[in-house]
Parts: sequence; structure tokens; C-alpha cells
Amino acid sequence: MTRLTSEKQAQEITAINRATIGYSNFDPSKLTRFITHGFVDQGEENWLSDMCRRMFEVEDVNCICIDWSDGSRCQYTQASNNIRVVGAEVAYFIDVLKEQYGYSPSKVHFIAHSLGAHAAGETGRRRPGLGRITGLDPAQPYFQGTPIEVRLDKTDAAFVDIIHTDSAPTIPYLGFGMSQAIGHLDFYPNGGKQMPGCKKNPVSQIVDIDGIWEGTRDFVACNHLRSYKYYSDSIISPDGFLGYTCASYDTFQTENCFPCPKGGCPQMGHYADKFKDRVTSGIQKLYLNTGEAKDFARWRYKVSVAIAGKSKVSGYVNIALYGAGGNTKQYEIVQGTLKPGETYAKFIDVELNVGTITKVKFLWNNHILNPTLPTLGAATVTVQAGEDGNVFNFCGSETVRENVLQTLTSC
Repeated sequence: MTRLTSEKQAQEITAINRATIGYSNFDPSKLTRFITHGFVDQGEENWLSDMCRRMFEVEDVNCICIDWSDGSRCQYTQASNNIRVVGAEVAYFIDVLKEQYGYSPSKVHFIAHSLGAHAAGETGRRRPGLGRITGLDPAQPYFQGTPIEVRLDKTDAAFVDIIHTDSAPTIPYLGFGMSQAIGHLDFYPNGGKQMPGCKKNPVSQIVDIDGIWEGTRDFVACNHLRSYKYYSDSIISPDGFLGYTCASYDTFQTENCFPCPKGGCPQMGHYADKFKDRVTSGIQKLYLNTGEAKDFARWRYKVSVAIAGKSKVSGYVNIALYGAGGNTKQYEIVQGTLKPGETYAKFIDVELNVGTITKVKFLWNNHILNPTLPTLGAATVTVQAGEDGNVFNFCGSETVRENVLQTLTSC
């Protein structure tokens, strides 16, 4: 195991040589977050140490990166069995902490990707009382639909949260992550199957799962790797990963799951445990959208635009939001027939937390040269924030030609 301290000094520690723990900067008064990799990865991968560094920016914790590369860099069938040993080793390590320092397992948070997530489940099964396990797209092959003794499950810790990013069937879509809900909170960003910025895996790329990773990891496993990237971003942008409780991703696109209820929405990733006291015994699936690339955080708004003008045209309408937190890029609200007197609404997921919205800007275009030079405007624009349900109303008093910005201020 390798520990990265808040001073950014890496130290190797092992339960076999207990003195290494005593010589390290391990502090029994602090929460301990274990992080581990999955198939063919290793503990020295940059994402593990980078995640520790991000934690140190916001909290004072012990951060331990688990390296089981000797057991992960082999055929998948063997690696999926090796997680039993990894789980047992970590359980033993926690026992040593308890013996030497009176350290409670309730202060342990295990963050684990892919096959590592099931290793975390094995640790929790062997060592009851763990505080939290976060499964980052737990591996699907050989684990989907199996008994809870075999895989990660919400019985393995006091609080278990899951991020699903590659949950399409392994055959024929090369989905490596589980689709079934197995935690107290299960987050399905972008629907949980195809992540923005990742190319779809073509059927021609299908190969035996035992040989799929080497040389094609970043291409074939893009969706699978997104889970830990989202988690890492959530450490510094907690309110940018709100999960909306919905029956499905299709329902998430409707008004049925918007805005957040009075109690708020759970935060996918690092701060999901803020909601742990409000979880129920049933399955809770949550949905949200992310960006295509860093930074992945997004903030959800509902925008309604009432069109003003003399005649209908064909084209599109864009809206940009301006507020205390900055201004967004333009987002398309409607495309097609634009009819004066009609109101068009759409959910948008924007790249920053606008905060208190002070004004909006309206722009339209009809794609083609129109000799009549029509004008349109926004009579009113209503914006509702998903996080707190706050509503902002804006009024316009003019119409504009295409590609001319119209500014609307508070009514």
C-alpha cells in the first residue's frame, strides 16, 4: 500500500510490517479514505494520487492508495477471483489499525473502481461496521445478478453509494459496469450507459474480455473510466453533481423530477454521505447530466421563453444566463417553428453555478436569408434553478432581427 500524506509525501505502509504504519504520518484521530483501482490498473496510476491531493485541498484525512497490480494484471477471470484476497488483506489492515490504535472501522471510507469495488465489498463482508463504500462503476462480468455475498452490496457498509457510467450489456456493447442498483444511493450520470465525450464502442471492437484492455484502455473503457473522473471533480465542485431521484433517465428529462425537493438532492461523489441519514430501505436511483470533458460539473435549470413578434418563422432560439456567479454560453431552447404568443421550455445543464440570475440574453436565427427581414423577441423568460427551485422572471420590450442579441432584465 502507498499512502499520500497531506504534505504530498508518498509513504509505503503494510500491515505485515506494522512498524511502517507507526513510522508513517497516519493519524488515528482522522477519517481514513482508501482508494483502489480495478482491472489492469495499478496503485501508482496518477488518478489515485491526484484524488488524494484534491481531498487534501478540502479536508484533513488519511488517504491510502491500495496497489494490487500483481493481482489485476492478468486474465480477467483470474483477476475477478483475486479481489477476494485484496478484500481480505484490507480487512486485515483495518484489524491492525484497530489493535494498534483502537481505530474504529466506522471511520473508514473505501473508494473503489471496477473490480476494486467488489474487493471493497469483500472487505465490508469480512469486517462489518465500515463507515462507507463508494463503488465507481463496479465491474459487471461475473458479478451482475449474483448473490450479495459475491459482490458489492449495501449491506457491506453503513453507507454505500454507487456511480454507474458503463452499464450497457457487456455483449454486444462492451459495457463493463453493473446496471443494477446495489447501494443506498445509485447515481446514473447521463443515463449510466454512454458518457458525453466518449465514442460509442463499435461492434468491430468486441474481443474476448480477457484480452480487451491492453492497448485499448482509454478508447474501449472511456465510459468505465469516467466514474472516477466524476468523483474527483466532485471533491471541488460538490453542488455541480446533484442527483435527481427518478424512475428512469427518460423521466429525468421531464418535469416529474424537477426541481430538487425541500430536503435537497443528494450530491454524487465525494459528498454523497451528507444524505446518508435520509436514505430509505428501498432502491434509490438518481440521474444527472455532466459535461463532455473537465470540468464535468453541471448545474440544471428550466428555461421557458414566450415569443413576441408579428409572424411565425422557422429557426432556433438561444438563451444565455447572467448572474452573480458569471455568465453561461448560449443554450438552444427550441428549434423549428417559432410562433409569436407561444411559450417554449427546455431543461439546460450549464457549465457554472450562475447563482442569483440578474439578466438573460435572447438570440434567434432562421438559418436562411429572408428578404422580409422578420423580427422576433422574448416577451418573457422564466428561469427555475434545479438546486433550490428559485424562479427568476425577465421581461423584454422589443423584437430584434436574427443574430442580434436582446437583453432582458428582471420584471
